[in-house]
Amino acid sequence: MKNIKSRRSIRRYEPRQILTEELRIILEAGTYAPSGMGKQSCFIVAVQDEAIKSQLVRMNAKVQGVKSNPYYDAPTIVLVFAPKIEIWKNSIQDGSLVLGTMMLAANSIGIGTCWINREIEMFSSDEGKALMARFSLPDGLMGVGALSLGYPATEGKVVPRKENYYRVV
Repeated sequence: MKNIKSRRSIRRYEPRQILTEELRIILEAGTYAPSGMGKQSCFIVAVQDEAIKSQLVRMNAKVQGVKSNPYYDAPTIVLVFAPKIEIWKNSIQDGSLVLGTMMLAANSIGIGTCWINREIEMFSSDEGKALMARFSLPDGLMGVGALSLGYPATEGKVVPRKENYYRVV
C-alpha cells in the first residue's frame, strides 16, 4: 500500500538517462500485468533514441494542439500497443494494466512516471504506422498509451482521495 499511495504523476525530470537495469525491471513488470484470458496481447516499446523521441513529441503535440512537450522532457518514453478493438475486445483494458503495473514498478525503485494519452490517434496516422513497422511490431495493433519515465526533478502533487469513493454492498 505504501508504494500505491506514494506513486504520483511526475511532470519534470532530471536530464540523465535511467539505468539499463532499472528500465529492465520496469519493462519486465509490464510483462507480468494481468491480461484478458492470459493472452499477453500487448507489446511494449521503450524509446531512448533522441530522434525518435523528438518525432513522438511532435506527433503527440500535434494531436493535442500544443507546442509544449507532452512527455515532459522525460529521458525515456515507453509506448504500449495492443490489438485493435475489432481484433481483441480487451485491448484497452490489457494495455492499461500494463501501463499501471509499470508505473507501480517504477515508483518502487525511485523512477518517476506520468501516463500520457493520444497514442491511439498518433499511431492511427500513416507516420505512426510507419513507426510501428520500424519497431518491428505486427500488423493490426493500435497505440494504447505511453509513460514518460525518468528520475523526478520535482515531487508529484498529492491529491486527497474523494469522500465515498467506494461502496461495500
